[in-house]
Amino acid sequence: MSALGALIAATGPAIVLQKDALPPVPGTRVEKHRMGVQMVAETLSGAGEIDFLELGDADAAEMLALAMLTEPGPFFARTHRLGDFIGIRDEGRLVAMAGERMKPDGFTEVSGVCTHPDWRGRGYAGGLMRVVAARILARGETPFLHAYADNRGAIALYESLGFRVRCEVSVTVLEPAGL
Repeated sequence: MSALGALIAATGPAIVLQKDALPPVPGTRVEKHRMGVQMVAETLSGAGEIDFLELGDADAAEMLALAMLTEPGPFFARTHRLGDFIGIRDEGRLVAMAGERMKPDGFTEVSGVCTHPDWRGRGYAGGLMRVVAARILARGETPFLHAYADNRGAIALYESLGFRVRCEVSVTVLEPAGL
């Protein structure tokens, strides 16, 4: 745990997801802790087409702003560089997005799924997730995701797409103790 504390002191905040509760990490403080679930999909349910665009560095500021507004989970200024992200624009404004983050062997995480509150209820999140998950499956990998355990609406959406709960996870955001 001391190595993790040293890493956080040198690089800044970190998010730790694990099955069991995180023991104290020297030199850090817990900024946030919530329970979550990890979900996987071996196949996708439903169908549907959605118009989307590829997102990249030029969209980073808007992606971060949308994530800060909607709080889909941990998302930072360079999160979009961890995998491919797609989105929907309305009159030039980014209103929904989804992408990839962690990539353990044989799996890819669907992440950063969010829709601006004024554009919810139009099927954007489900449509974007279906595209991201289908790309992952096409590569021969298994899509997985994390959701806060109390986010019943999101979990219901994910289940409608073919995801199932694999396990509960502890989500802990650690910061250097001096912050």
